[in-house]
Amino acid sequence: MKAAFFKEHGGSDKILFDDYRDPIADATDVVVRVGACALNQVDMLLLDGRFPPPEGLPHVNGCEVTGVVEATGPQAKGVARGQRVIVFPGFSCGRCEYCLRGERTVCTRYGYLGAHKDGGYAELVKAPAANLLPLPEAISFDAGAALPLAMLTSWHALVAKADVRPGQTVLVQAAGSGVGSAAIQIARLCGARVMTTVGSDDKIEFARRLGAEHVVNYRTHDFVEEAKRWSGKRGVDVVVEHIGGETFERSTYALTRLGTLVTIGSHDTHWGKLDLRHVYSKNLRIVGTNLGTILELQQVLDHVVAGRLVPVIDRAFPLKDARAAVQHVLDRKNKGKVLLVP
Repeated sequence: MKAAFFKEHGGSDKILFDDYRDPIADATDVVVRVGACALNQVDMLLLDGRFPPPEGLPHVNGCEVTGVVEATGPQAKGVARGQRVIVFPGFSCGRCEYCLRGERTVCTRYGYLGAHKDGGYAELVKAPAANLLPLPEAISFDAGAALPLAMLTSWHALVAKADVRPGQTVLVQAAGSGVGSAAIQIARLCGARVMTTVGSDDKIEFARRLGAEHVVNYRTHDFVEEAKRWSGKRGVDVVVEHIGGETFERSTYALTRLGTLVTIGSHDTHWGKLDLRHVYSKNLRIVGTNLGTILELQQVLDHVVAGRLVPVIDRAFPLKDARAAVQHVLDRKNKGKVLLVP
Protein backbone atom coordinates (compact mmCIF):
# COMPACT_ATOMS: atom_id res chain seq x y z
CA MET A 1 0.00 0.00 0.00
CA LYS A 2 0.93 3.67 -0.19
CA ALA A 3 1.38 5.59 3.05
CA ALA A 4 2.73 8.87 4.40
CA PHE A 5 5.25 8.00 7.11
CA PHE A 6 8.46 9.21 8.73
CA LYS A 7 11.77 7.50 9.48
CA GLU A 8 13.26 10.30 11.56
CA HIS A 9 11.93 13.11 13.71
CA GLY A 10 11.63 16.70 12.57
CA GLY A 11 9.25 18.88 10.60
CA SER A 12 6.91 18.23 7.71
CA ASP A 13 9.88 17.69 5.40
CA LYS A 14 10.55 14.37 7.16
CA ILE A 15 7.28 12.88 5.89
CA LEU A 16 7.72 10.41 3.04
CA PHE A 17 5.05 9.17 0.63
CA ASP A 18 5.97 5.74 -0.61
CA ASP A 19 5.24 2.02 -0.44
CA TYR A 20 4.73 0.69 3.08
CA ARG A 21 4.01 -2.73 4.52
CA ASP A 22 0.38 -3.82 4.25
CA PRO A 23 -1.38 -4.41 7.59
CA ILE A 24 -2.56 -7.98 8.22
CA ALA A 25 -5.69 -8.70 10.26
CA ASP A 26 -4.91 -10.84 13.30
CA ALA A 27 -7.54 -13.05 14.94
CA THR A 28 -9.88 -10.33 16.22
CA ASP A 29 -8.70 -7.48 13.99
CA VAL A 30 -9.95 -5.95 10.78
CA VAL A 31 -8.22 -4.09 7.99
CA VAL A 32 -9.99 -0.91 6.89
CA ARG A 33 -9.51 0.76 3.52
CA VAL A 34 -9.20 4.37 4.57
CA GLY A 35 -11.85 6.79 3.33
CA ALA A 36 -10.46 9.78 5.21
CA CYS A 37 -8.08 10.49 8.08
CA ALA A 38 -7.98 13.70 10.13
CA LEU A 39 -4.84 15.38 11.42
CA ASN A 40 -4.37 16.15 15.11
CA GLN A 41 -1.86 17.97 17.26
CA VAL A 42 -0.66 14.65 18.68
CA ASP A 43 0.54 13.88 15.14
CA MET A 44 2.85 16.88 15.37
CA LEU A 45 4.26 15.71 18.72
CA LEU A 46 4.92 12.26 17.28
CA LEU A 47 6.58 13.73 14.21
CA ASP A 48 8.91 16.15 16.00
CA GLY A 49 9.85 13.65 18.71
CA ARG A 50 8.25 15.26 21.75
CA PHE A 51 6.11 12.09 21.93
CA PRO A 52 8.16 9.41 20.15
CA PRO A 53 6.10 6.50 18.76
CA PRO A 54 6.38 3.70 21.37
CA GLU A 55 6.97 1.06 18.69
CA GLY A 56 9.74 3.09 17.08
CA LEU A 57 10.31 4.21 13.50
CA PRO A 58 9.24 4.16 10.72
CA HIS A 59 5.80 5.26 11.82
CA VAL A 60 2.45 6.17 10.24
CA ASN A 61 0.45 8.86 12.06
CA GLY A 62 -3.33 9.23 12.03
CA CYS A 63 -5.77 8.74 14.93
CA GLU A 64 -9.10 9.61 13.32
CA VAL A 65 -10.16 7.24 10.56
CA THR A 66 -13.22 6.32 8.55
CA GLY A 67 -13.42 3.84 5.72
CA VAL A 68 -14.65 0.47 4.50
CA VAL A 69 -13.83 -2.94 5.97
CA GLU A 70 -11.38 -4.62 3.59
CA ALA A 71 -10.56 -7.82 5.50
CA THR A 72 -11.44 -9.48 8.81
CA GLY A 73 -9.58 -11.80 11.14
CA PRO A 74 -11.05 -15.30 11.72
CA GLN A 75 -12.46 -14.34 15.12
CA ALA A 76 -13.52 -10.77 14.34
CA LYS A 77 -17.16 -10.25 15.29
CA GLY A 78 -19.80 -7.66 14.50
CA VAL A 79 -18.32 -6.39 11.23
CA ALA A 80 -18.45 -7.47 7.60
CA ARG A 81 -16.40 -6.80 4.50
CA GLY A 82 -17.66 -3.79 2.60
CA GLN A 83 -19.19 -2.16 5.69
CA ARG A 84 -18.72 1.60 6.16
CA VAL A 85 -17.13 2.19 9.56
CA ILE A 86 -15.64 4.74 11.92
CA VAL A 87 -12.72 3.66 14.09
CA PHE A 88 -12.65 4.35 17.83
CA PRO A 89 -8.98 5.23 18.34
CA GLY A 90 -8.38 4.01 21.90
CA PHE A 91 -6.90 0.58 22.68
CA SER A 92 -7.24 -1.07 26.10
CA CYS A 93 -6.48 -4.47 27.58
CA GLY A 94 -9.95 -5.17 28.99
CA ARG A 95 -8.44 -6.98 31.98
CA CYS A 96 -6.77 -4.47 34.34
CA GLU A 97 -8.59 -3.05 37.35
CA TYR A 98 -9.49 0.14 35.48
CA CYS A 99 -10.90 -1.67 32.45
CA LEU A 100 -12.94 -3.90 34.76
CA ARG A 101 -14.36 -0.75 36.38
CA GLY A 102 -15.35 0.55 32.95
CA GLU A 103 -12.61 3.21 32.92
CA ARG A 104 -10.84 2.00 29.80
CA THR A 105 -9.25 5.38 29.01
CA VAL A 106 -6.94 4.93 32.01
CA CYS A 107 -6.09 1.31 31.21
CA THR A 108 -2.56 0.43 32.31
CA ARG A 109 -1.83 -0.54 28.68
CA TYR A 110 -3.84 2.20 27.00
CA GLY A 111 -2.80 3.32 23.54
CA TYR A 112 -3.99 5.17 20.46
CA LEU A 113 -4.32 4.30 16.82
CA GLY A 114 -1.74 6.37 15.00
CA ALA A 115 0.41 6.75 18.10
CA HIS A 116 1.05 3.37 19.67
CA LYS A 117 0.19 1.61 16.40
CA ASP A 118 0.46 2.68 12.76
CA GLY A 119 -2.46 4.89 11.85
CA GLY A 120 -4.50 6.29 9.03
CA TYR A 121 -2.08 8.33 6.90
CA ALA A 122 -2.31 5.34 4.57
CA GLU A 123 -4.50 3.45 2.16
CA LEU A 124 -5.09 0.69 4.73
CA VAL A 125 -5.13 0.55 8.53
CA LYS A 126 -5.56 -2.24 11.09
CA ALA A 127 -7.76 -2.00 14.20
CA PRO A 128 -9.55 -4.34 16.61
CA ALA A 129 -13.04 -5.27 15.40
CA ALA A 130 -14.37 -4.13 18.79
CA ASN A 131 -13.21 -0.59 17.97
CA LEU A 132 -15.45 -0.20 14.94
CA LEU A 133 -18.86 1.42 14.76
CA PRO A 134 -21.06 1.56 11.66
CA LEU A 135 -20.74 4.92 9.93
CA PRO A 136 -24.26 6.14 9.09
CA GLU A 137 -24.93 6.79 5.42
CA ALA A 138 -25.84 10.37 6.34
CA ILE A 139 -22.23 11.02 7.42
CA SER A 140 -19.52 11.22 4.76
CA PHE A 141 -16.07 9.74 5.27
CA ASP A 142 -14.69 13.28 5.52
CA ALA A 143 -17.20 14.42 8.14
CA GLY A 144 -16.83 11.21 10.12
CA ALA A 145 -13.06 11.58 10.31
CA ALA A 146 -13.52 14.78 12.34
CA LEU A 147 -15.24 12.89 15.16
CA PRO A 148 -13.30 10.05 16.84
CA LEU A 149 -10.72 12.16 18.70
CA ALA A 150 -11.49 15.88 18.56
CA MET A 151 -15.28 15.79 18.81
CA LEU A 152 -15.35 12.80 21.16
CA THR A 153 -12.77 14.22 23.57
CA SER A 154 -14.61 17.55 23.66
CA TRP A 155 -17.87 15.73 24.37
CA HIS A 156 -16.34 13.73 27.21
CA ALA A 157 -14.67 16.83 28.67
CA LEU A 158 -17.80 18.97 28.73
CA VAL A 159 -20.54 16.41 29.36
CA ALA A 160 -18.90 13.71 31.49
CA LYS A 161 -16.15 15.64 33.26
CA ALA A 162 -17.34 19.24 33.58
CA ASP A 163 -21.07 18.40 33.62
CA VAL A 164 -21.90 21.65 31.84
CA ARG A 165 -25.43 22.88 32.53
CA PRO A 166 -27.74 25.45 30.92
CA GLY A 167 -26.84 29.03 31.73
CA GLN A 168 -23.23 28.34 32.67
CA THR A 169 -20.33 30.19 31.05
CA VAL A 170 -17.60 28.28 29.21
CA LEU A 171 -14.25 29.46 27.87
CA VAL A 172 -12.97 27.30 25.00
CA GLN A 173 -9.35 27.83 24.04
CA ALA A 174 -8.35 27.91 20.35
CA ALA A 175 -11.55 28.00 18.30
CA GLY A 176 -9.70 27.22 15.08
CA SER A 177 -8.56 23.81 16.26
CA GLY A 178 -10.55 20.61 15.88
CA VAL A 179 -11.12 20.44 19.63
CA GLY A 180 -12.04 24.11 19.85
CA SER A 181 -14.53 24.06 16.97
CA ALA A 182 -16.17 20.96 18.47
CA ALA A 183 -16.21 22.18 22.07
CA ILE A 184 -17.95 25.44 21.17
CA GLN A 185 -20.82 23.52 19.58
CA ILE A 186 -21.08 21.00 22.41
CA ALA A 187 -21.11 23.70 25.09
CA ARG A 188 -23.89 25.49 23.21
CA LEU A 189 -25.79 22.21 22.86
CA CYS A 190 -25.59 21.91 26.66
CA GLY A 191 -27.19 25.35 26.97
CA ALA A 192 -24.06 27.23 28.02
CA ARG A 193 -22.84 30.65 26.94
CA VAL A 194 -19.47 30.42 25.21
CA MET A 195 -16.40 32.60 24.98
CA THR A 196 -13.43 31.50 22.89
CA THR A 197 -9.96 32.55 21.80
CA VAL A 198 -8.38 32.81 18.35
CA GLY A 199 -4.88 33.65 17.15
CA SER A 200 -5.85 35.92 14.26
CA ASP A 201 -8.69 38.28 13.46
CA ASP A 202 -9.67 36.30 10.36
CA LYS A 203 -10.93 33.52 12.66
CA ILE A 204 -13.26 35.73 14.70
CA GLU A 205 -16.30 35.43 12.43
CA PHE A 206 -15.63 31.70 12.03
CA ALA A 207 -15.86 31.27 15.82
CA ARG A 208 -19.04 33.33 16.03
CA ARG A 209 -20.72 31.18 13.40
CA LEU A 210 -19.98 28.14 15.55
CA GLY A 211 -21.92 29.72 18.41
CA ALA A 212 -19.35 31.67 20.43
CA GLU A 213 -20.86 34.76 22.01
CA HIS A 214 -17.54 36.48 22.71
CA VAL A 215 -14.35 35.94 20.67
CA VAL A 216 -10.93 37.21 21.77
CA ASN A 217 -7.73 37.43 19.77
CA TYR A 218 -5.28 36.28 22.43
CA ARG A 219 -2.38 37.94 20.61
CA THR A 220 -3.87 41.41 21.05
CA HIS A 221 -6.06 41.02 24.14
CA ASP A 222 -5.67 39.47 27.60
CA PHE A 223 -8.16 36.59 27.58
CA VAL A 224 -8.30 36.51 31.40
CA GLU A 225 -9.36 40.15 31.61
CA GLU A 226 -11.79 39.62 28.74
CA ALA A 227 -13.31 36.59 30.49
CA LYS A 228 -13.87 38.61 33.65
CA ARG A 229 -15.35 41.53 31.74
CA TRP A 230 -17.63 39.26 29.69
CA SER A 231 -18.85 37.41 32.79
CA GLY A 232 -19.53 40.57 34.78
CA LYS A 233 -16.31 40.29 36.84
CA ARG A 234 -17.39 36.85 38.04
CA GLY A 235 -15.19 34.57 35.95
CA VAL A 236 -16.33 31.61 33.86
CA ASP A 237 -17.69 28.32 35.18
CA VAL A 238 -15.67 26.04 32.89
CA VAL A 239 -12.50 26.27 30.81
CA VAL A 240 -11.65 23.73 28.10
CA GLU A 241 -7.84 23.91 27.89
CA HIS A 242 -5.68 21.98 25.44
CA ILE A 243 -2.65 24.20 24.88
CA GLY A 244 -0.58 23.80 28.04
CA GLY A 245 2.24 25.98 29.32
CA GLU A 246 1.34 29.56 30.19
CA THR A 247 -2.15 29.19 28.70
CA PHE A 248 -2.91 26.45 31.24
CA GLU A 249 -1.75 28.60 34.16
CA ARG A 250 -3.57 31.73 33.04
CA SER A 251 -6.77 29.80 32.32
CA THR A 252 -7.17 29.12 36.05
CA TYR A 253 -7.42 32.88 36.64
CA ALA A 254 -10.34 33.07 34.21
CA LEU A 255 -12.41 30.75 36.43
CA THR A 256 -15.02 31.77 38.96
CA ARG A 257 -15.16 30.26 42.44
CA LEU A 258 -15.95 26.52 42.29
CA GLY A 259 -15.02 26.63 38.60
CA THR A 260 -13.69 23.68 36.60
CA LEU A 261 -10.76 23.54 34.21
CA VAL A 262 -10.67 20.46 31.98
CA THR A 263 -7.27 19.84 30.42
CA ILE A 264 -7.26 17.57 27.38
CA GLY A 265 -3.90 18.30 25.81
CA SER A 266 -0.59 20.13 26.02
CA HIS A 267 0.67 21.28 22.66
CA ASP A 268 3.13 23.97 23.72
CA THR A 269 4.70 22.07 26.61
CA HIS A 270 3.78 19.31 29.03
CA TRP A 271 4.57 21.65 31.92
CA GLY A 272 2.14 24.11 33.43
CA LYS A 273 2.47 26.13 36.62
CA LEU A 274 -0.27 26.46 39.20
CA ASP A 275 -0.80 29.03 41.95
CA LEU A 276 -2.01 26.52 44.54
CA ARG A 277 -3.30 29.25 46.86
CA HIS A 278 -5.52 30.48 44.03
CA VAL A 279 -6.76 26.92 43.39
CA TYR A 280 -7.66 26.03 46.96
CA SER A 281 -8.93 29.46 48.02
CA LYS A 282 -11.44 29.47 45.15
CA ASN A 283 -12.18 25.73 45.43
CA LEU A 284 -11.28 25.14 41.79
CA ARG A 285 -11.39 21.74 40.09
CA ILE A 286 -8.58 20.78 37.71
CA VAL A 287 -9.67 17.72 35.73
CA GLY A 288 -7.73 15.75 33.14
CA THR A 289 -9.20 13.60 30.39
CA ASN A 290 -7.79 11.91 27.31
CA LEU A 291 -10.60 10.74 25.03
CA GLY A 292 -14.01 9.27 25.81
CA THR A 293 -15.82 5.98 25.43
CA ILE A 294 -17.07 4.15 22.38
CA LEU A 295 -20.61 4.62 23.74
CA GLU A 296 -20.02 8.38 23.76
CA LEU A 297 -18.75 8.17 20.19
CA GLN A 298 -22.08 6.60 19.25
CA GLN A 299 -23.86 9.48 21.02
CA VAL A 300 -21.79 11.96 19.02
CA LEU A 301 -22.70 10.16 15.78
CA ASP A 302 -26.38 10.37 16.72
CA HIS A 303 -26.12 14.13 17.30
CA VAL A 304 -24.36 14.62 13.97
CA VAL A 305 -27.02 12.64 12.10
CA ALA A 306 -29.70 14.75 13.81
CA GLY A 307 -27.91 17.95 12.78
CA ARG A 308 -27.26 19.12 16.34
CA LEU A 309 -23.48 18.89 15.89
CA VAL A 310 -21.61 19.69 12.68
CA PRO A 311 -18.07 18.43 11.95
CA VAL A 312 -16.02 21.43 10.88
CA ILE A 313 -13.74 20.65 7.94
CA ASP A 314 -11.11 23.20 6.96
CA ARG A 315 -9.57 21.39 4.01
CA ALA A 316 -8.95 17.92 2.58
CA PHE A 317 -5.55 17.10 1.06
CA PRO A 318 -4.69 14.07 -1.09
CA LEU A 319 -2.66 11.54 0.89
CA LYS A 320 0.32 12.18 -1.37
CA ASP A 321 0.32 15.79 -0.15
CA ALA A 322 0.66 14.88 3.53
CA ARG A 323 3.65 17.20 3.91
CA ALA A 324 1.58 20.18 2.84
CA ALA A 325 -1.31 19.15 5.11
CA VAL A 326 0.95 18.87 8.14
CA GLN A 327 2.60 22.22 7.40
CA HIS A 328 -0.85 23.80 7.08
CA VAL A 329 -1.60 22.70 10.66
CA LEU A 330 1.85 23.64 11.96
CA ASP A 331 1.34 27.14 10.52
CA ARG A 332 -2.01 27.33 12.38
CA LYS A 333 -3.83 28.27 9.20
CA ASN A 334 -6.70 25.84 9.74
CA LYS A 335 -10.23 26.66 10.82
CA GLY A 336 -11.43 23.23 11.88
CA LYS A 337 -10.17 19.81 10.85
CA VAL A 338 -7.61 19.08 8.15
CA LEU A 339 -7.99 15.75 6.35
CA LEU A 340 -5.97 13.34 4.24
CA VAL A 341 -7.84 11.39 1.58
CA PRO A 342 -6.17 8.43 -0.19
